[in-house]
Amino acid sequence: MASGPPPTGPSRGKRRLALGLVAILVVLAVLTVASVMLGARSLPARTVWDALFHFDPDNSRHLAVRSLRLPRTAVGLLAGAALGLAGVVMQGLTRNPLADPGLLGVNSGAALGVVLGINVFGVTALSGYVWFALAGAAVAAAVVYAVSSLGGAGVTPLKLALGGVALTAVLSSATNAVLLLDVGTFDQFRFWQVGSLAGRDEDVVAQAAPFVAVGALVALALARSLDALALGDDLATALGRRVGRVRLTGAVAVVLLCGAATAMAGPIGFVGLTVPHAVRLLTGPGHRWLLPYSMLAAPALLLLADIAGRLVIRPGELQVGIVTAAIGAPFFMALARRRRMGAL
Repeated sequence: MASGPPPTGPSRGKRRLALGLVAILVVLAVLTVASVMLGARSLPARTVWDALFHFDPDNSRHLAVRSLRLPRTAVGLLAGAALGLAGVVMQGLTRNPLADPGLLGVNSGAALGVVLGINVFGVTALSGYVWFALAGAAVAAAVVYAVSSLGGAGVTPLKLALGGVALTAVLSSATNAVLLLDVGTFDQFRFWQVGSLAGRDEDVVAQAAPFVAVGALVALALARSLDALALGDDLATALGRRVGRVRLTGAVAVVLLCGAATAMAGPIGFVGLTVPHAVRLLTGPGHRWLLPYSMLAAPALLLLADIAGRLVIRPGELQVGIVTAAIGAPFFMALARRRRMGAL
């Protein structure tokens, strides 16, 4: 019996993209296992298996897997996925390929929220930071959006960017002022500020996971609207998209995603910037594939950076925020230079 013709054109492209998504998922699964096994003291696969399915509370290695490695890996997966999606949405909303989740003042708002939680309310546990970080991120984004909506043109990408930069400067100054006046607050805050997956427990994961889930669903649902927005506000409106509503919904998604990620792991830079650009080389500009690809590739990058930080100076470790900065800063400079040369 003769078989049908091989897939060509769009169907072949979709099949390639689907296979690529599966490949990234496999890589992410391997890195997840490696994150649980590797560290200052590496653990064999058998020990990890027993810790998961035959847990012995008197076994120190089983306790390390359950109380340290698993929560750390879960934070990496959730925070990475959140930062990857938030980066795509931010770049789509502002039509600025150099935008990252901190552009709306979300990171600085979360930082000020944590500082106030420590200084005013006496919060000492990471699980308590989550709510203050989310509240600070939400307030910052709301202020930026409200300021950007002033004037006859309404909310525009340029206004969002300028409003975010201005508010970031104000919030960062307020945060530094509190830290300079209270050494105790600074001592607690600096461990969160560096950006790390270490020291997190299951309570932090449980509190942040619902926000990441809702934010991810909202971001994925915006795929077609972001494609229309890339064509310009006038054409997006002609295609039936309510531009203002799309931007507001996207801002909500960024707050939920970036606020939860920052609350869990601290301000981790460059993941939301570098991953969408790397993924576009495979998927093109369409958000229907760009969003799910980034949602899987970003946690893979974050786990890889965390594993590298644990192994490079054993038995000590580099915090993941330092490793991602070392990876992302050269990429950012190369990207900025490339765009500048392209504009000449």
